Amino acid sequence: MSNEEIIKKSIELMDSCNIAMVGSNGDDGFPNIKAMIKIETEGLSKIWFSTNTSNKRVAQFRKDPKACVYFTDLEKWTGLMLVGNIEVLEDPKTKERFWSDGCEVYYPLGVTDPDYCILCFTAKWGNYYKSLINTTFEL
Repeated sequence: MSNEEIIKKSIELMDSCNIAMVGSNGDDGFPNIKAMIKIETEGLSKIWFSTNTSNKRVAQFRKDPKACVYFTDLEKWTGLMLVGNIEVLEDPKTKERFWSDGCEVYYPLGVTDPDYCILCFTAKWGNYYKSLINTTFEL
């Protein structure tokens, strides 16, 4: 497959998944993985998630922003790993942009809840997997 086809297939896979596995580096240097709901994407280069500011992943990303995000379709036996950095965003404009009905279940104080933040993942490179073939690409 050409690089353009890999990118297209990668975007299709990512768009079909609501849940991503997000990897951070723990204080002990070992990787930590957490399932997170993807709230928005910008091609393959940016992915946004919302989470609790008190979440231990937030502390990990503040200390070490290196991260990976993985999407998979088990029925088609495909996967996409993106590697890059996560930034913790707490400014009112960003929080308002991603706020939606139902968020108050997790953030009872509303959009200004200090325990509500946005994670912005910016990918540097990726690896697309399909039927025993791995293709690594730069972004």
